[in-house]
Amino acid sequence: MSTSQPSYVCGVSDTPLLFQTVGDALDCAVERFGEREALVVRHQDVRLTWCEFREQVDALAAGLLTLGLERGDRIGIWSPNRAEWVLTQFATARLGLVLVNINPAYRIGELEYALNQVECRAIVIADRFKTSDYVAMVHELAPELATASPGALRAARLPHLQSVICTAEVAPPGMFRFAEVAAAGGRAEREQVAAIAATLDPDDPINIQFTSGTTGMPKGATLTHFNVVNNGYFVGRAMKFSEHDRLCIPVPLYHCFGMVMSVLNCTTHGAAMIFPGEGFDAGEVLAAIQAERCTALQGVPTMFIAELDHADFAGTDFSSLRTGIMAGAPCPVEVMKRVQKDMHMDEVTIAYGMTETSPVSFQSSTSDPLDKRVSTVGRIHPHVQVKIVDVDGRVVPRGERGELCTRGYSVMQGYWNDAEKTAASIDAGGWMHTGDLAVIDDEGYCNIVGRVKDMIIRGGENVYPREIEEYLYRHPKVQDVAVFGVPDERFGEAVAAWVRLREGETASEDELREYCRGQIAHYKVPAYIRFVDDFPMTVTGKIQKFAMREAMAADLGLEAQQTA
Repeated sequence: MSTSQPSYVCGVSDTPLLFQTVGDALDCAVERFGEREALVVRHQDVRLTWCEFREQVDALAAGLLTLGLERGDRIGIWSPNRAEWVLTQFATARLGLVLVNINPAYRIGELEYALNQVECRAIVIADRFKTSDYVAMVHELAPELATASPGALRAARLPHLQSVICTAEVAPPGMFRFAEVAAAGGRAEREQVAAIAATLDPDDPINIQFTSGTTGMPKGATLTHFNVVNNGYFVGRAMKFSEHDRLCIPVPLYHCFGMVMSVLNCTTHGAAMIFPGEGFDAGEVLAAIQAERCTALQGVPTMFIAELDHADFAGTDFSSLRTGIMAGAPCPVEVMKRVQKDMHMDEVTIAYGMTETSPVSFQSSTSDPLDKRVSTVGRIHPHVQVKIVDVDGRVVPRGERGELCTRGYSVMQGYWNDAEKTAASIDAGGWMHTGDLAVIDDEGYCNIVGRVKDMIIRGGENVYPREIEEYLYRHPKVQDVAVFGVPDERFGEAVAAWVRLREGETASEDELREYCRGQIAHYKVPAYIRFVDDFPMTVTGKIQKFAMREAMAADLGLEAQQTA
């Protein structure tokens, strides 16, 4: 129910923002928790205390100096979740290098664009991951590697790239071995690392993350030490994190969920980082929770669904778990309830944000009432402002939906080398326009109700896919569902749904339509339903509705058109 109170919230806190670099945060962790476990990478048999971890970070930083890299240079990383990724994150931060996160799923064209867009001088790569042969793809982009000395690459298609560092045991032609670089620095370089670290400013850019738009080329969101250290810290405070926590991290490091909400959360609170595998595998996650006595678990809803439905679920000991975060996509209410009840995660939190805001703006607390924790994304984060605006940019009353805009310490510096796109996203008042549709209630709790561009307009009626999805999740046969619009000659758009049924279940389109009729408005009942085994996904587990829309339109012979 709307009131005259405006949909504006500001996060008040007695805890000040941290004016620290990423390196400062690591030093604080070592000083306070040096002999406690910091990093466990199960698939690589890596187990380091905070002291041991910093020693390896500083060794790698010293080695990077031998390559001639200087403060402000961009260095890419293209790898699944491995110890080398975390070491690189901190070593580059020590030197004021800007770490460029490359999506592990990128192919040659996307890699070429990313490296050239930000003018990377170096890149750290894994040898391979799943079906991706990173070494072969880099050699295809830069065949000059075959005859180049390591560190002296001159490639026609990658004119800025000089050094390629590979984590393989044996260095491919033209590349350094990661271990070789980490051992290359001597006393002089170690002293230089310390000298550089002392000159760094928390407001310096430290990280570029490419946002995965549904159209156009990816944009490089540029984040500072101040952005990511503080967001990681306050994410952990919402979870009541301490040095006694052990966080299971199956989410990818290249994304904010991994490197900020997980790694920097643990660093600023002295908690242990537990990596169950290179990429997400539900069985590996369950094994890690039990073997490592994890107290917290991160994931997107699709990950939690896979864990809940895994064959090993019933035999897993979840008694050590208490909290974690479900985020990255709308969290189905029924899934949230199962996570709390069946995974012993009574204090699980929901978080909402975006890469451009470092990322979290809203998060539920461990003590929020059950109904708020299953139906909202919580309340505003400390030191962050949010307003909800209509199509004319006016703030709407509480209880009314509109576009969510964020302002505060967490907003990125901008899109790297793209003033036009930056200006289109961050207005003159410093507000980041998210493109998400949201409602803030009288208590300040926020509910994300969809994407501005995902909204379906059927015969003049605004249809929000999230409402239909939440209703279909209640059907006992439905495991997962995605609702989107497809072109329609009569109504402009029609409602379509892709549905994954629970294992062993069968259902018909008419059965699901009948379930909806009389329960939701007639114009919200899906005109088209397809039963599928999986959804097109990003690496971070976000469902790609634009891909579904295109596939469905093609199958139905509908004229392709842009949806609102």
